[in-house]
Amino acid sequence: MASEAGSQEKASPKHVFLHLFVIVVLYYSTVNFLILMFQYINFGIVDALAKVDYYQMMFSSSLIRFALASLIIVFPVFILTSRYLNKSYIKSPAIRDMRIRKWLIYFTLFIAALVIIGDLVQIILTFLQGEMTARFILKALSVLFVAAIIFFYYLRDLKIEKPLASTKYFVWAIIVVVTASVVAGFFIIGSPKTERLRRFDLERTAQLQEMQMQIINYWRSKEYLPAKLADVEDKISGYMIPVDPETGASYEYAVIATDTFKLCATFDLTSAASGANPSVETMPASMPGGESWNHGAGRTCFERKIDKELYAPYPKNIKQ
Repeated sequence: MASEAGSQEKASPKHVFLHLFVIVVLYYSTVNFLILMFQYINFGIVDALAKVDYYQMMFSSSLIRFALASLIIVFPVFILTSRYLNKSYIKSPAIRDMRIRKWLIYFTLFIAALVIIGDLVQIILTFLQGEMTARFILKALSVLFVAAIIFFYYLRDLKIEKPLASTKYFVWAIIVVVTASVVAGFFIIGSPKTERLRRFDLERTAQLQEMQMQIINYWRSKEYLPAKLADVEDKISGYMIPVDPETGASYEYAVIATDTFKLCATFDLTSAASGANPSVETMPASMPGGESWNHGAGRTCFERKIDKELYAPYPKNIKQ
């Protein structure tokens, strides 16, 4: 009897911070899981009228990467800390009965209840406004489902005196769902190598756009195109012709006619793979005139004819 009492772990300040810590990582994991769900829905369902608001935010691979990185680190920490606390509850019921634990659970129930009510209100409001879409419904159900699971899990936890054996099956189910969502993210955004190539292509496109503007400004000033790219370099403004960010090779430039030129670069991926799909993150904005910067993998040339109405020559006789 004495040995049994001696094996019991006493409630201590350590357990206060562990209970606080596990609730914080729960909230953080929940938010990032919902970010993933929202982004997967945005990726799978394209809505041309989507608004940038709580339920209709556009697809962002950057948000997916952030959420993935967060879940890969934080969610296992949540599971391991919860497991440690559950073992402590078995050894010492006093830890389970700590006031801080009950306060945090009731606060979590309060937050979850508010989210559920707010989500249902938003669903009804959207329905009455005639803006109900598949994208909205799936996002609203995602929030409702996650909040309801948290609410009923902790409500049930308050009613029992010690952790039940069935709890482990519920925990494993949650682990499987979160793991599946993380794996799905890598299929959508691609490997780190693909992301690096994508960023190189985005930088190439941005550099080509800047060179195009410099060439147009040169033409507006002199009314003829530069013979070579080096002619548009400006020591006063500090503009220098860039080179390929990955290989260091020079970009190709050629004059086709008095008002027509072309710029060429070698890309790693196609435009769609680089993010030019309108349902996902777009390439850098096109220049005035609506020129396309779509490209394939490999060497691609962009032929440009200067619109003399849109880019009229600068006045020559301006007195200082």
